[in-house]
Amino acid sequence: MTSYVTLLKESGLKATFQRLHIVEVVDRYGHIGIEGIYDKVTKIHPSLSVATIYKNIIIMVEKGVLVEVPIAGKKSKYELSKLDHMHLICTQCGEVEDLPCIESIDKIFDSLMQKEHFKLFRQQINLYGVCSHCQQLSCQPVD
Repeated sequence: MTSYVTLLKESGLKATFQRLHIVEVVDRYGHIGIEGIYDKVTKIHPSLSVATIYKNIIIMVEKGVLVEVPIAGKKSKYELSKLDHMHLICTQCGEVEDLPCIESIDKIFDSLMQKEHFKLFRQQINLYGVCSHCQQLSCQPVD
């Protein structure tokens, strides 16, 4: 993977210690919310405020370094920008799983974009449901 400094600079951002550490945390944990990022970053840099974390995340989303993954009924999570993929999002526990886009879905989007004369730059497919772990928990007998 490209270094975090290069990733930020290629996006037109200065590689400040705050941004570098935020990107490192997001990369390490995959899909993580702002509170989780704040908890991890302040262990190394305790003087950082949650406002600084928010501000930098917003800027990095705008510049395409990070992607916001909305979670129905819960706070968004963030991930590093990467090739187009789908998210399986559990509406019970909020876990997010990445799946690569499959050829048949790409063909549907290509056809739709041609029909609508729309140039697609990026896509985010979020599928909401209940993960296998939460399904197993809901099948457990209650004592």
